[in-house]
Amino acid sequence: MSNSKSQTDRRDFLTTSLAAGVAGVAMVAGSGNLQAAEKKKHYSLIQPGSTILFQGDSITDAGRDKSAKAEATPNMQPGFGRGYAWMAAASMLVGRHGKDLTIYNRGISGHKVPDLAKRWKKDCIDLKPDVLSILIGVNDIWHKFAGKYDGTVETYETGYRKLLQDTKAALPNVKLVICEPFVLKCGAVDDKWFPVFDGYRAVAKKMAEEQKAVFVPFQSMFDEAINYAPPKHWAGDGVHPTPFGAALMASAWSKAVNHVS
Repeated sequence: MSNSKSQTDRRDFLTTSLAAGVAGVAMVAGSGNLQAAEKKKHYSLIQPGSTILFQGDSITDAGRDKSAKAEATPNMQPGFGRGYAWMAAASMLVGRHGKDLTIYNRGISGHKVPDLAKRWKKDCIDLKPDVLSILIGVNDIWHKFAGKYDGTVETYETGYRKLLQDTKAALPNVKLVICEPFVLKCGAVDDKWFPVFDGYRAVAKKMAEEQKAVFVPFQSMFDEAINYAPPKHWAGDGVHPTPFGAALMASAWSKAVNHVS
């Protein structure tokens, strides 16, 4: 590949990621033309009247307003935070069915699978989502490295499976979106994370397969992104996405839920 071609590819990739963040991920979820063109092959989880819930840790939380008023009011930016959930929600709300959607974010910084389980009735079951998106796993390994948690990848798998089984028992018609946990090798993330972290990624994919859920391959996406810009461009500490990283995540999430085979 020529140097000029490489520079052009990088510029196009970065411009696209920035534009996605500024424009609500280019309204991927509301792209009627794309859906019409692929109508015979794909369908969307997001249907008129759907309630959508984002769940997870700080990556989903992204500084959202957790006041009682904000949590009781769906579809408002303060309650979405400033990350991928906000960007993905924005793209849905300006799409064809936006006025009929109800969207919540219940991510909480620092949480692991056991923390989700403790608050699941209030923060998930009682909201009765039609589409439930979960991104969890980085703290399950990070807190262990920090000596704050003694869980293992087996603990993660057992707890995650029970959480999903309990969810399906309470909400048998819920559509699940399982997001792949990810890290980039910079900041807090060094060689000691690997290959252990790959086990957590594998569990998330396994959970998606067991539950016949949509799987969003965030790690694979970032592995491609570092060909265009260094890891810190996408996540300064290796864990928490920058606006560029969040824009890529929102775009990938929207594509996954709107193009289900």
